[in-house]
Amino acid sequence: MRFDFRQHFYSLLAAGLLFFSCLGLLRAAAGDGFELEKEVLSSAERMYGGEARSRLLAWQDLIRGSGGLSERGKMDKVNGFFNGFDFVSDESHWGVDDYWATPVEFIASGGGDCEDFALAKYFTLKAVGVSEDKLNLTYVKALGLNQAHMVLTFYPAPDAEPLVLDNLVDDILPASARTDLLPVYSFNGSGLWIAKQRGRGRQVGDSDRLRRWQELLGRMPNGLN
Repeated sequence: MRFDFRQHFYSLLAAGLLFFSCLGLLRAAAGDGFELEKEVLSSAERMYGGEARSRLLAWQDLIRGSGGLSERGKMDKVNGFFNGFDFVSDESHWGVDDYWATPVEFIASGGGDCEDFALAKYFTLKAVGVSEDKLNLTYVKALGLNQAHMVLTFYPAPDAEPLVLDNLVDDILPASARTDLLPVYSFNGSGLWIAKQRGRGRQVGDSDRLRRWQELLGRMPNGLN
């Protein structure tokens, strides 16, 4: 089957609607004040057992306890936390071809696919104080797997070579060392770029052009949007 980057990218953006709207399950404070609603913890335990509650509380503790770390320390901690989860395809995990889980769903159920890993890392790093300006969700082709893949990229400066946080590789490596990934698109809450390995590449959209994206971010709780 021919790999259609454009079709996959726009379906990926559309799937994000559910993800961002569901983040209202979190209290409106991040960092030291981050707190999951009791009902979220209870519901997760009813659905997935006591280990689900424990995983969610570990996530809460991670966010509360990471504020004093360096940016690299935050990335190492967050990347290590989430890479301990299992990779599970959407079809086997949720019974559908493509589903973006919220961080709560991902953590409570104990696994997810590449989008779930990247998005959970993105919002967790934002919650511990890493600027969104330095974070992009990057859509790539994983050459060894010959399939679409998503990673989180961190830019120390706008034109710097990004570091890649990936569920396929535990080490956080510069993009030039990830010759197994072919970047295609890159985005965050403020823009959309044609990706390349050094720097963000050419911006092809501003946040005010991504109307549905902006509407969703506007519904997110304070401290996480």
